Amino acid sequence: MKNNLTPLEPKADKATVRRHNLSLVLRAVHDAGEATRAGIATHVGLTRAAVSSLVEQLLEYGFVTEWGKTSSGQAGRPGTVLKVSRSGPAGLGVEINIDYVTVCVVDLAGTDRVRLVEHVDNRGVQPSEVLARAARLAARAIGSAAEQDLTPAGVHVALPGLVTGGTVRQAPNLGWQRVAVEGLFAQALLALRPAHRALPVSSDNEANAAALAELWFGAGTEGVRSFLYLTGEIGIGGALVLKGELLRGAHGFAGEIGHMVVDPDGPLCRCGARGCLEQYAGQAALLRAAGIAPDAGVPGVAELGRRARRGDPSALSAIERAGRRLGIVVSGAVNLFDPDAVMLGGVYRELMDWLAPAVDRELALRVVSGLWREDGERLRASSSLGDAARGAAGVIVREVLADPAAYAERMEH
Repeated sequence: MKNNLTPLEPKADKATVRRHNLSLVLRAVHDAGEATRAGIATHVGLTRAAVSSLVEQLLEYGFVTEWGKTSSGQAGRPGTVLKVSRSGPAGLGVEINIDYVTVCVVDLAGTDRVRLVEHVDNRGVQPSEVLARAARLAARAIGSAAEQDLTPAGVHVALPGLVTGGTVRQAPNLGWQRVAVEGLFAQALLALRPAHRALPVSSDNEANAAALAELWFGAGTEGVRSFLYLTGEIGIGGALVLKGELLRGAHGFAGEIGHMVVDPDGPLCRCGARGCLEQYAGQAALLRAAGIAPDAGVPGVAELGRRARRGDPSALSAIERAGRRLGIVVSGAVNLFDPDAVMLGGVYRELMDWLAPAVDRELALRVVSGLWREDGERLRASSSLGDAARGAAGVIVREVLADPAAYAERMEH
């Protein structure tokens, strides 16, 4: 008979336990914002002596710093306040999108320390050239971070397409097919910094990274742990977070809501199908419907917003029609996954005042639970801090928090 049991993990040795506890203590300081040794010991269930030993190691590595005394120590004695360090390891996030590249460096506390944006049309450009351009911007960000005593522990690249195993399987709006993103980006960055240690490079879909930014820095801080995130750009990205975990699907491609079909006989989409939501509610479709050049990009969206504020009928009609299509598709996702909220990011965030009523009407009409009609606060604009570059940098920070010893060992060799 076939054995379907999951293989047992080997018994943890003392070094493994200490490694785990080191992360436990660092995450306790990170999550609390500030803490004392006694407070950490109570929170994580370790002895004061064990916590003190682990804190000393974290101080030696430069992950935490001491910030004076507090009266919350044990037995009324002042305790030393601990905070995560504002120098040392950091996360480096890179977002490559259709008409811009953004690079962000985030410290262990989750604070933006460096942000660089380059507005450039990446459509029809060779992937190697786009990645080299992004690497140059990343190298500049690394230099600016070094001036603040920050050292990125790795790079996470966010892209508008199907990403798996370090490769963009397809990114229709960029025109990319099977591009080995991680390898090409790593080579380009190392060529710019030949005397430096090669940084680990990872990658993901940009909507996933934006949703994680929302979870870690936006909605999650308000207690919303299950939400559907949509980002409106040239394309439409989507991601689903359930109980604080990103839903990836069997192959990592979950969330492609922009390619859900609104009308099977509709206009041809870059993905090869017809009538995708992107063709009705994407940035180009919105601008075209309002009589603005569809390739006008950020200035075009700003113009659409100005016209909407003036009450221009064409602008208001274009946004309302896009909102209706968006609401129809999103209601299906809400019925399927039952999130607490729907977050609208990208250009949708900028057009929220005029877009939300149409989306809300469809959701109230079509969500079978009736909860949408009972609670009008479930459709929200994303946090201004919720963007793919910041989420990508946050991925690296979370990796450091999960295993600080691994980072320290890498720096020693």
